[in-house]
Amino acid sequence: MTAAVLANAPVVDSIGRSLREGFFMFWETLWPLILGFALSGAVQAFVSREPMQKKMGDHGPRSIARAGGYGMVSSSCSYAASAMSKSLFVKGADFVASMVFMFASTNLVLELGIVLVVLMGWQFAAAEFVGGAIMIVFLTLVGGLWFRGRMIVEARQRLTAESAGGHRHGPEEDTALQREPWGTKLRSKGGWANAATYTMADLTMLRKELVIGYTVAGFLAVLVPVRAWSVVFLHGHGFWTSVENVIVGPFIAIISFVCSIGNVPLAAALWHGGISFGGVISFIFADLIAFPLLLIYRRYYGMKLTLRMLAVFWGVMATAGLLVEGIFLAAGIIPTTRPTTVAPAHFEWNYTTYLNIVFLALFGLLYWTYRNRERLGGGSGYALDPVCGMQVEMANAPASVPHQGHRVYFCSDRCRIRFDADPARFAKDLGTTDADGSRPMSSGAVAPRPAADPAWGGTHVDPVCGMTVDPADAAAHLVSDGHDVYFCCVGCSQAFTADPGAYPLGSRS
Repeated sequence: MTAAVLANAPVVDSIGRSLREGFFMFWETLWPLILGFALSGAVQAFVSREPMQKKMGDHGPRSIARAGGYGMVSSSCSYAASAMSKSLFVKGADFVASMVFMFASTNLVLELGIVLVVLMGWQFAAAEFVGGAIMIVFLTLVGGLWFRGRMIVEARQRLTAESAGGHRHGPEEDTALQREPWGTKLRSKGGWANAATYTMADLTMLRKELVIGYTVAGFLAVLVPVRAWSVVFLHGHGFWTSVENVIVGPFIAIISFVCSIGNVPLAAALWHGGISFGGVISFIFADLIAFPLLLIYRRYYGMKLTLRMLAVFWGVMATAGLLVEGIFLAAGIIPTTRPTTVAPAHFEWNYTTYLNIVFLALFGLLYWTYRNRERLGGGSGYALDPVCGMQVEMANAPASVPHQGHRVYFCSDRCRIRFDADPARFAKDLGTTDADGSRPMSSGAVAPRPAADPAWGGTHVDPVCGMTVDPADAAAHLVSDGHDVYFCCVGCSQAFTADPGAYPLGSRS
């Protein structure tokens, strides 16, 4: 027995040291994580995205600029970014412009830059933003040639058909606060409540990614010796070392399964292990081709277009990493030394500890504000995804479904599919039914139909085509001779408007 325990002691010790390394990586970046997510929540709550979203119908300079700006003020979650880019594409945005939005939302956001500065240094944060702009330029040029023709038409038809089947976007909601002057916005308790909800929702959405990222990074830093990385990443071959590293970096991202900001601690471990500066940058860029996301792209766009996206994205990410390394090398700002350790081995009373205490107090205030958002006037036009807990702006929800007389909103089709597979599992998060038949918005991603809606509790027949239409899913609605008329599509409503007398009004079923 004693011999067995002693034999296993090195394994237990290695696991313990790896977990400790991962925890102290997290401790070093705790305050910037809170700061970054808090700033991101404020941006999402207060900055209007409507002007940028409306005109993305091509991949000209103005549309690309709007797509990039829209991405910068959106969530940094890779899953939410992929779902929102799909949503923009279905709404009529150019495919390349929607992909630019996705790149910007994961590479040009505040929280990513702040964490990079603290964990790896300002050079990596600067490289991320410079490289992000380079990627957008290359994606626009290459994507204009590769993402066109029948496969794009088929992808749009595929997604449009799915939306018509009931998984449509939310209705346009009032975002009046975002259009108010900044003085009014910043004095609004409801606005700050929405900002806090965005912060908590984004953290909830990314909690698994962060845990996996820090844990795996701890094991890599402790258990994988520096010499082992030499087998994967070349050294001592000059320019060809840089080329090989920026190509292999995205491959590590694909097989690591870690997306979003969770890959930053992994990048720190790779930099500690000897990968080139450009290789680290291309690895960070490649969170958008992690294997779980490739499966999502296949479901959205089909295998053929997904493979083309993988090839283009990989090439763009590797090229951007190589160019960034060249630019920073010429400027003489690439770090010349590598850290002997990624994180400290014990607690210290230093600026990190003091800042963590301050920002944990801020986190407590944000959490209190989030829990009391309705009392503070927040929640108008928003809902909570019952699967992942992310806050969703109903006007821009990537997916929604009717459920027991209510519409449930989701941050992505990934969450919608999980809900469809087992609604009862998530029904508890939809809240209890009030006396008027509605459900409280604070309880889940639910928007009840107004009590004054005469269609409550039934369906109607489209008088043009004869299709049965649930008012909650109707593509169009008008009042004719005092009767509410619902249509399956805009085309039917236009036909009815042109000649109402030609179509007998259907009744509620």
